[in-house]
This record gives sequence, C-alpha cells and structure tokens, in this order.
Amino acid sequence: MRASFDERLPWLAGLHTPDEDRQFFRDHVFPAHQVHGVLEEGRLAGFVAFREDWIDQLYVLPEAQGRGIGAALLQVAQSSWPQLSLWTSQRNTAARRFYERHGFVSFEETDGHLNEEREPDVRYHWCRS
Repeated sequence: MRASFDERLPWLAGLHTPDEDRQFFRDHVFPAHQVHGVLEEGRLAGFVAFREDWIDQLYVLPEAQGRGIGAALLQVAQSSWPQLSLWTSQRNTAARRFYERHGFVSFEETDGHLNEEREPDVRYHWCRS
C-alpha cells in the first residue's frame, strides 16, 4: 500500500509511519473488511479491502501495475456486491482512468477538507447492470 501510495501521490509521502499503517490495518481494515490479495513470486503484488457497498483500499505495487492485477482484484469486489463506491484523489489520474475503464462513474468532488490528507478527492460509483 505504501509503495503504491507514495508512487502515485508523492506529495503525500510520509503521511504515516509504517507502524501507524500496520496499526490501522490491524485495528480497522482487517476486522471490518473482506481483504483479497494477489501473490507473485511469494510477494504481495496487490490487494483490495472492501465491505458492503464500498471499496476502501485497492493497491497494486507500481512494478506490478498494467498486468491485470488491479482488474482481477476489482472483479472480486464487484462480484460480491451489486453496487460499490470509492474515493480517490482528484490528482491520481491513473486511478481515475482505471476506475472509469471498469464502469465507475464520478459523481462527487470535494476540496478535501474532510479527508485526512486534505487532498481534493472524487467519489466514484459503480452499479451492476
């Protein structure tokens, strides 16, 4: 997660320490989400964490992007719920293109005043047809 985050949003690098990231996953992500990952050569190449109607985390290592890992992880979430929403940074154009290619539609943009990063974001929605 941190490698992908720092690659796509370098202006936010160092927002949390590795220990803070681990505690967040231990205390918040794992107890409340379905988490699925893809291993390549014994290494976690990507993962998705989702719950009813929401994808809260979807990350693929930068060097593993473009090989269908993200699409496969997204498909796991899409096959689990009839509709999903997610947030991403407005400046993360690669993520925005990815979600739009997979049927997500932008329907809300904010100036970021309510998110931890204070980064303008965009909310996407997908609904199974």
